[in-house]
This record gives sequence, structure tokens and C-alpha cells, in this order.
Amino acid sequence: MNSEHEKYMRIALQEAQKALDKDEVPIGAIVVCAGKIIGRGHNQTEMLNDVTAHAEMLAITAAENYLGAKYLKDCTLYVSLEPCVMCAGALAWSQISNVVYGASDSKRGFLKHGKEILHPKTNIIGGILAEECGDIITGFFVKKRKN
Repeated sequence: MNSEHEKYMRIALQEAQKALDKDEVPIGAIVVCAGKIIGRGHNQTEMLNDVTAHAEMLAITAAENYLGAKYLKDCTLYVSLEPCVMCAGALAWSQISNVVYGASDSKRGFLKHGKEILHPKTNIIGGILAEECGDIITGFFVKKRKN
């Protein structure tokens, strides 16, 4: 199972790279359902001038549009960083079955406030490719501070 999680997290990291290439905070997300990627997203808050344009929000919207439904039961979100409270709220409303994240976010991650933010049936798995996921974000902010 971990190899499957790593496979999809690498794709989420490709989305994070797209954000990095646009000088956005490099976070990427995908939604997988029945072995198929049905939604993708990467941070676009700067480009869209929209504080809600997080990778998870964009991936959720894309997946719901793909399914033609507002619920993501039997789907899994893969995201390179632990979701924030806003994104966790959207994930709760979507009733997504699984959230798999890479790096933890001790400052803004939703787990700081308790996993009950998510739907009660949502499974959470953290730490998949955590070092790689953390490195891309850390590198981004180190570069920002130097400039």
C-alpha cells in the first residue's frame, strides 16, 4: 500500500513543482478514485489573487466536476503538505474517504486543531515522502528570504 501512496504522492509533488515554477508556494494535490486521477491542483493564490486557491481546493473542485457530484466518497486526496483548516473544512464537506499528506505543518495544519474537522469516516495517513515534500517548501522559503 505504501508504494501506491508513494506513486501518487510523487504526482502530487509534480503539481507542487508547477506551483514552484510560477513562484507560488509549492504545494500540489491530486484526487484519485478507483485508481484514476480525477482532479489535480497546485497553489495559485498569487496568480489568481485568491486566498482560497490552495492546491486542495482546486483538486477538490476538479474532482467534483469530473464526477458531476459534490461528494468524493471512495476517493483519496494526496497532498504534499498537511491541509490547513480551510481545506480540511472543504474536505469534510466533500465527505472524502481518505486524506494522504506528505509533510506535516505544525504552524497551519489542521491536525493542530484536531482531526474531527474532517468527516468522521475520513481516514488520514501522513508522512508519505515527507522529506521530499518538506524540502520543496523549505527550499522555496529559504530562496524567498535571500531575495
